[in-house]
Amino acid sequence: MHLRLVAKVLSLLSAIVSLSMIWPLAWSLRDGSGDIRSFLVSIILGLIFSSLLFFGGRNADYDDLGIKDGFIVVSLSWIIASAVGALPYYFYGSVPSFADAFFEAMSGFTTTGASVISNIEGNPRGILFWRDLTHWLGGMGIIVLSLAILPFIGVGGMQLYKAEVPGPIPEKMTPRIQQTALYLWGVYVLLSVVETVFLLLGGMSVFESLTHTFGTMATGGFSPMNKSIGHYNSAYIDWVITIFMFLAGCNFVLHYRFLIGRFTAFHRDEEFRFYAWIVVFCTATVTGVLLLHGTYNSVADALRFGAFQVVSIITTTGYVTADYELWPAYTQFLLLLLMFLGACAGSTGGGMKNLRIMVLARHVRAELASILHPKAVVQVRVGGKVAGKDIITSVTSFFILYIAIFTAGTLFMTALDLDIVTSLSSVAATLGNIGPGLGGVGPMRNYAEIPEAGKWVLSLLMLMGRLELYTVVLLFVPDTWKR
Repeated sequence: MHLRLVAKVLSLLSAIVSLSMIWPLAWSLRDGSGDIRSFLVSIILGLIFSSLLFFGGRNADYDDLGIKDGFIVVSLSWIIASAVGALPYYFYGSVPSFADAFFEAMSGFTTTGASVISNIEGNPRGILFWRDLTHWLGGMGIIVLSLAILPFIGVGGMQLYKAEVPGPIPEKMTPRIQQTALYLWGVYVLLSVVETVFLLLGGMSVFESLTHTFGTMATGGFSPMNKSIGHYNSAYIDWVITIFMFLAGCNFVLHYRFLIGRFTAFHRDEEFRFYAWIVVFCTATVTGVLLLHGTYNSVADALRFGAFQVVSIITTTGYVTADYELWPAYTQFLLLLLMFLGACAGSTGGGMKNLRIMVLARHVRAELASILHPKAVVQVRVGGKVAGKDIITSVTSFFILYIAIFTAGTLFMTALDLDIVTSLSSVAATLGNIGPGLGGVGPMRNYAEIPEAGKWVLSLLMLMGRLELYTVVLLFVPDTWKR
């Protein structure tokens, strides 16, 4: 491991986060609000910290970046980003402690959307813009952004790309990793611009359109409104955000292929079809149950609210338009299951990812077939290709590790005297990067009442969920730190 090289790369990432505060500072200056000083101090401190890191690694060569360095850089970059990103909340006083500020920042960058701020609308627009900008920066990935705008990191950058990009199989669109990062961010920006325009047409202000677009395309869920999207009570806005949440839950490589003229890209992708059918099935059943129980009186309303919440949860966005804790038990349990499932590999969504669930399901089916026909050669196929033993082993190990971390996290939260529903759903919602859960962290509440120790653990779970476990777990393996 090359500590000087790690420090040098981290200095650049820290500088990007610090300089990104210029955008919310602009809103603060425009409004003349009380958070101007908070952003100025945060930017200065962030750049001083970046300079110290750069000085420590000034002679390091990017060509020496190895696998171990890549994993360490990615994990520490998100921790440093959250620590620097927490400063505006802490200095302005949006939260009572640095633990709360770090939790809010980590939730923003990992696109979790779990908040400890109770009166959101009581904060100035600069702070609120920063909350959602952290979503947008973290949605496509801090490392991917760095690779796109800092070409000199491109040498050895594949190690960073593999450690950060979600999904069991990181997919490159071009031979050059910098070009792949540019294309991904290009698609991300394009979809963000389109959604912003649609929200403007729906009556939102520029500020509201931008912040809600950041939360949607990053599948984050922070809103500048206390009642989230429910504040607007608009069918048009609900459907626009539902559609763009669904698109954000798709593999962004498919968006790129579609935009360059491969119009069958979505139809030909097996994971996308699986994802789409789950959304259709769950939306249909939730709509039906809501109508049968009289929760809504019309098909249009039941479909609108049902579809929004299904897509919001499966894509791990976490926006809400209704208090789904008041819905029938079936719908609540279904939404809880969707928290574990998540969106597609290569999307901005969290969860286990549909591709892994497909591989696991087909592996089980293959094992059953092998038991019935011992002499037959049964293969697991995904996307028309045979999934090798290495992929099946990787997916199975990920599933076991995910359940183990979920169990350990739930046990820890119950040890803090939280009830089982709150403990279980808070861990599921943070590990899956969803945000709202059930019980004490339900859609009409937040994480402010969680004990400080619980907030630190949930912050770690958010990071694990965003980086898909292994990248963070490796930090606790002694061999990772050996040369």
